[in-house]
Amino acid sequence: MSKIKMQHTTLNYVFDDFKKEQTIVFSNSLGTDLTMWDKQVELLGQEFNILRYDTRGHGKSKVVEGEYSIEMLGKDVLDLLDYLKIEKVNFCGLSIGGLTGQWLGIHAPERLNKLIICNTAVKIGNKEGWNSRIDAVRQNGLNSIVSGTQERWFTTEFVTENKAEVDAVLATFVQTPLAGYISCCAAVRDADFTAEVSKISAPTLIISGTEDLVTTIKDGDFLMEKIPNSILAALKTAHISNIEEADDFTKLLIEFIKN
Repeated sequence: MSKIKMQHTTLNYVFDDFKKEQTIVFSNSLGTDLTMWDKQVELLGQEFNILRYDTRGHGKSKVVEGEYSIEMLGKDVLDLLDYLKIEKVNFCGLSIGGLTGQWLGIHAPERLNKLIICNTAVKIGNKEGWNSRIDAVRQNGLNSIVSGTQERWFTTEFVTENKAEVDAVLATFVQTPLAGYISCCAAVRDADFTAEVSKISAPTLIISGTEDLVTTIKDGDFLMEKIPNSILAALKTAHISNIEEADDFTKLLIEFIKN
């Protein structure tokens, strides 16, 4: 793992440079870190260079005080690409990472080959819900919402059959810096790309989970309707689709990027 010190923060990242022609960047969901993509690395590494990073305020990236915005998180990605001297990438983000991907698609199209946005929406949740969550974790910590997080992130069947894996993901969740989590909650709360998402010009793959109650299939359909050059793939998962159906998820990425 390496770190890049930027003007306003420090990002933790892992760049697996396999000397391939194309690079794929992974952006984690709220309350996770770059290890959420571990299941994708082996297969994708045969085709692409892989750049993973911890979103600002998460994992080993710096926690900067104050509320974040998706624009801020998008500019972190651009700064990281500039630092590594990577001109164009394929970008894959899930949930808040998918919001970051939408921002990049709208505001930095010249840096994208293809865009993959997963388990996301033009607007995730509502102001009241996010403010309620912020208040709850500020008062009681992330442990207080672990049960609800598990229910949102994984189907009951997956939890039953993969308890150790789910427990490991949730252990990472509760270790997320509280201030960073709250700051990113504010970024999700305030993000709304309804009026701008049609500006995305990069070929876009939208991945939705049929059992996802956070960002639903209906949200994925809306994205596909609004983004001109886009396709939608549905997996039988809840919110963290890349872990729950890792092989199918990875194969979707390879097929989409290579074709």
